[in-house]
Amino acid sequence: MADKPTVLFVCVHNAGRSQMAAGFLRELGAGRIEVLSAGSAPKDQINPVAVEAMAEQGIDIAGNTPKVLTVEAVKESDVVITMGCGDACPIFPGKRYEDWVLDDPAGQGIEAVRPIRDEIRTRVEELITELVPEAAAS
Repeated sequence: MADKPTVLFVCVHNAGRSQMAAGFLRELGAGRIEVLSAGSAPKDQINPVAVEAMAEQGIDIAGNTPKVLTVEAVKESDVVITMGCGDACPIFPGKRYEDWVLDDPAGQGIEAVRPIRDEIRTRVEELITELVPEAAAS
């Protein structure tokens, strides 16, 4: 892994789960980790309920745009975290892959999205301590 690891979050639409995860990692990683997100079939905008849920945590993802998953994004990443995109993600040797099983916030109200957001935050915090151990000490 490079001095600054790169994490790619992938979900189908790149409009909810992967955007929330990327938002948390950008904020909590404090510049120590490069963050990418993409979708196998991206929507045209971020889920507004995901935006609202993240705003409650003081994190603004409203300006983000869903991006299509590319082979290049996977190649440049050290860790690839999928969230319900199945076999759409290309596999390359030497990469760390994780599949986070999380409910899809699409079509859900804020009450249903908050627990998904909170689970994502917990997993991102664990990921940071694994990738940047000195972060846990600071």
